[in-house]
Order: sequence, then structure tokens, then C-alpha cells
Amino acid sequence: MSDEKPAKPKRPQQVYTLLVEVGRSKDDGLPKGATGAGLLCYASGVDEAEAVRETVAILKQADLAPLDVTGYGTIAEREKQGHEIDAGERELMQRALDENSVIVAQMTPFFGEDKGNA
Repeated sequence: MSDEKPAKPKRPQQVYTLLVEVGRSKDDGLPKGATGAGLLCYASGVDEAEAVRETVAILKQADLAPLDVTGYGTIAEREKQGHEIDAGERELMQRALDENSVIVAQMTPFFGEDKGNA
């Protein structure tokens, strides 16, 4: 009898679009007076849960305080929902896939109570 386990099929990496809400923390680099920020991220992972875990871990390493993550799916899922994805966005997504990384594409600081209107 062999102790070797059968090889699991390797699941391919995909890129997920995530919107991360962060609060304030010491040394977070957000503008003075901001109450937090929204970050548009592209993150690679074998599934969305892995992409979220990696994104949260990296943001914490950058002294940010992730509060909430909303997933918008893969590029194929977004296209199926009718999202328009421009060439610049596709390029950033491809970079996240090629580098097996998290790309912060946009950061929008929140001030006061206007969080939803930034």
C-alpha cells in the first residue's frame, strides 16, 4: 500500500473584482479628515473566497483596516451581468493574474457621512 494521495486536479487562478471598505487606522496613509475609503481591487485566486482572504491580508499588512468586502465576480461573470470592462481595467486584471497578486485600481476616501456618495 502506498501512502501517496492521488493528485488533486489543480484549479486555475482567476481574477475577481472586489470592492473593499476600509476604516481608519494609525499610519493608513488616508487623507486628513477622511473617515475611511473604498478600494476597487482585482485579486487572483482559485475562488472568490481565496481572493478575498488574500486581499484582506495584504491590506492589513499595508496598515489599512478592512471592514467589508463586496465581490463582483470574475471578468466572465461581470460580462454576463452586462458590465462594460474597458481595456485599462482588463490590463490590470491580467496583471493581477500574471503576478498572482492583488491590484488596488482605485481608492476613494470617505469624508464625514458622505460615504455612499463619494
